[in-house]
Amino acid sequence: MTVVDVAHPDVPAVGGQPSLLRLRGIDKHFGAVQALYQVDLDLPANEVTALCGDNGAGKSVLTRCIAGIHQPDSGEMIWDGRHVNIRGPRDAAALGIEVVYQDLALADNLDIVQNMFLGRERMHRIFLDEDSMERAAAQTLAGLGVTTVRSIRQPVASLSGGQRQAVAVAKAVMWNSKLVVLDEPTAALGVVQTRMVLDLVRRLKDHGLAVMVITHNLNDVFEVADRIAVLHLGRKVAEGPASDFDRQSVVDFMTTGSSAR
Repeated sequence: MTVVDVAHPDVPAVGGQPSLLRLRGIDKHFGAVQALYQVDLDLPANEVTALCGDNGAGKSVLTRCIAGIHQPDSGEMIWDGRHVNIRGPRDAAALGIEVVYQDLALADNLDIVQNMFLGRERMHRIFLDEDSMERAAAQTLAGLGVTTVRSIRQPVASLSGGQRQAVAVAKAVMWNSKLVVLDEPTAALGVVQTRMVLDLVRRLKDHGLAVMVITHNLNDVFEVADRIAVLHLGRKVAEGPASDFDRQSVVDFMTTGSSAR
């Protein structure tokens, strides 16, 4: 990962909060197809930013650029006042960027603790340090207010959709994360489970993290978002405080790229 100090490292404030990640002029091509056009985006700390857009708008490509899966063809990524080049997911994780994808990437045959430490197991001499991992997992879940699981040793396959989402988020925030990106976190969830996940999103913000939520559900957007950004055909067409938008204006931006409202 390449890190270069910006000449003026003061981080501009967005809506009164410091901007943890700033994207400036991000372009991305896949052969002859251009997926992103000069995208600017600010993700402030202590705030939830909803990234909205129709299918094919560029949300997934932009997310994968932030996560280090794709490298932008041009543009700047400024993390906490420093220019960075994120060359892979390890670079993103080292900065404190964690992405919870829609498939959650959980192993159904493992329990909650094993999932949370998968690939990052703690060792004591030549043995797994089960006690340490159990304590850390329990503390993280408790800190996020996740109290509905019966046991941290129950298999993930036995969890509800909302509980699985909570475990995936807890796994992401265990590792000194500063920015958590949630891809369609309430997709296919019922009313009660959706409420549980949205409460969890608020607690992430209350813990001082920057949160980006990618969702088509405008009810979720106006429930938890402090800021809204909209992509249309690879271009950012709107960004600002959630109070500047209503549902119809977001739909207008998503479908046509502009709004008269």
